[in-house]
Amino acid sequence: MWNGKKKAVTLSYDDGVESDRRLVELLNKYGLKCTFNLNSGLMTPDSCWESNGVMIRRMSPEGLPELYKGHEIAVHCVTHADLTQLEDEAVRREIGHDKAALEELFGCQIQGMAYPYGAYDQRVIRIAGECGIRFSRTCNDTHSFALPEVPLAFGATCRHKDPMLWELLDRFLASDEPGVFCLWGHSYEFDVDGNWELMEEFCRRISGREDIFYGTNSQVFL
Repeated sequence: MWNGKKKAVTLSYDDGVESDRRLVELLNKYGLKCTFNLNSGLMTPDSCWESNGVMIRRMSPEGLPELYKGHEIAVHCVTHADLTQLEDEAVRREIGHDKAALEELFGCQIQGMAYPYGAYDQRVIRIAGECGIRFSRTCNDTHSFALPEVPLAFGATCRHKDPMLWELLDRFLASDEPGVFCLWGHSYEFDVDGNWELMEEFCRRISGREDIFYGTNSQVFL
């Protein structure tokens, strides 16, 4: 299915925050691939908030193409708006303008997206497709390894905070059936929760397998 391999692993992380620097370093160390979903209208360190005493800052555009080299960039909308609460033209602007801005910054064609807040409906799905989006991640975890039936509203296997993470990982590694393990989250959560070791353990256990293809969302789902 993927270069002759029946199983694939892909990651999806949101918001373009400073913690992505550490996450990218970790993924590169273990040869994993991620799709990073970015908000072009919020690319400034002034776009920040505090959680559990940790200050979370988004990154400015300078240096991002080099930082994310080898991974994939996808739409997360210009201002991280809840698309279900906007009129059609506003939805088009949030998706289309973000796509255009990111394509100009990174010099590549963008096909993917993650819905801000995981909020979507059939109208939003239709407009996303009209804007040239071919796949988009929701926040609806599947706890499965099946390929998405609706690429424009697919659920990942699980979030890295999921209590079932290790059970799902063991099942995936032991399986001989075709399937995808898709992990998602926000890199700043590792700072807030103080558990970067969880991500390193996941990377260590799932990497370096001859029977697994490691790719970005588009490489795996398209």
